[in-house]
Amino acid sequence: MKLLIKNMVCPRCISAVKDILMSEDLTVMSITLGEAETAENLSDSQRHAVAERLHAIGFELLDDPRSQLIEQIRIAVLAWVRMDSVRPKLSDYLSGRLHREYSSLSKLFSEVRGITIERFAIHHRVEYAKELLCYSSLTTSQIAYRLGYGSPTYLSSQFKQVTGMTPREFRELEIHRRTAVSYTHLTLPTN
Repeated sequence: MKLLIKNMVCPRCISAVKDILMSEDLTVMSITLGEAETAENLSDSQRHAVAERLHAIGFELLDDPRSQLIEQIRIAVLAWVRMDSVRPKLSDYLSGRLHREYSSLSKLFSEVRGITIERFAIHHRVEYAKELLCYSSLTTSQIAYRLGYGSPTYLSSQFKQVTGMTPREFRELEIHRRTAVSYTHLTLPTN
């Protein structure tokens, strides 16, 4: 049985969901962000127990088809943002992955989330750029091309629109934050 789960964002989320399903004596076939598949169909009591335990750690078991589709769109956009290969046009990618017309996906997403799919994707591309700026030695040009931007200027423009600063300003700010830690409160052991 396929279960759609809202708010899964990292490998630790996958582990937590797996633990919950296994504690309910369910055979886990696969788990990815936002989705788990069990060999068994869940009884009403199992479904309720799983939903309660997921809710307790900040997740939500989705039953409503509209909510399920919104979560599938969200997960697909996040996968698109982090693609390492040549990135197809977002609308084509979503239509192909979800087997629906992009216009209907876009309309539903905007109605429910209050933001367009495009703005959501831009926000997450910028978040990924921030991650790369902080934790990699890639140049802004390399990051731009890795994220599928046509030029570093286009990345810088969207980055500034979302964050209020350029990628260079952000990187410098982060470097200063990491090196400005005070160690005066530490006492060293004396021998």
